[in-house]
Amino acid sequence: MDDDRLYGLLTRMMALSPEGLAGCNALVRSVCARATSLPPLVAQGEPEDDPLLAEFAEQFAVDVSVIGADQRAAFLKAFGDKAFHVATLIFVADFVPRVRAGLTALGFAPVVEPVVWDRDTDPIDLVLNQFVSTVGALRALDPVTTEVIRLRGAGQHDCRLCRSLREGAALDSGRSESLYADIEDYESSVLLDDRHKAALRYVDALIWTPSKIDADVVAGVGAHFTDAEALEITLDVMRNAANKIAVALGADAPRVEEGTERYVLGLDGQPVYG
Repeated sequence: MDDDRLYGLLTRMMALSPEGLAGCNALVRSVCARATSLPPLVAQGEPEDDPLLAEFAEQFAVDVSVIGADQRAAFLKAFGDKAFHVATLIFVADFVPRVRAGLTALGFAPVVEPVVWDRDTDPIDLVLNQFVSTVGALRALDPVTTEVIRLRGAGQHDCRLCRSLREGAALDSGRSESLYADIEDYESSVLLDDRHKAALRYVDALIWTPSKIDADVVAGVGAHFTDAEALEITLDVMRNAANKIAVALGADAPRVEEGTERYVLGLDGQPVYG
């Protein structure tokens, strides 16, 4: 996969300023930056004065699992058929700065700033179809590490859908639920190896302390992963964190009521069930 294409998708997300939503977009970019103590994405125009949206975006960035039924209902009522679009813009405002911070900490080139605003592209399509599938198609990492990273994000964001799934290639590598159960308290695990733990420390830094990624976390990634693998981990964390949109909107129902369902990531990066 060409790194320029991956970086280009990040730049395109930064350029999003959909028709009629520029003020909302500017507001959530400012709010998410304050919540994560990271530099905000550039925005077109002045932020709208919308306390309800500001509160929702802040909670989305700080801990999406805490968004309650009343707050969700108020957001859905306020934005109606635009709620999914606005939630996706919040995700971009929340997570692209985290990825930029992670790439900077690991010594990668910076993401190029956009030069024109994109008022036409559907943010849902760009994020959930183009970005998610492009990253899902990466294969520098082994399947088990990819799955361990995914399940850590599922737990941290409390995504019921993500927790109900298990990736088939990782299962075929002989991994068990015992290993996956150790992800919650990975530092004390005897089943997860040093490579997994180094990855999980970096995952946690991007999710919880993106403005302060410790040098030992960076060193651990450098000791156990190639540049291609480190880039994939960083983008995998963002790909997995797209579950925050579903969690925020209450659309993260599990695919099965009991146990887990097997799926595989196709060559196109899309999940194949059954």
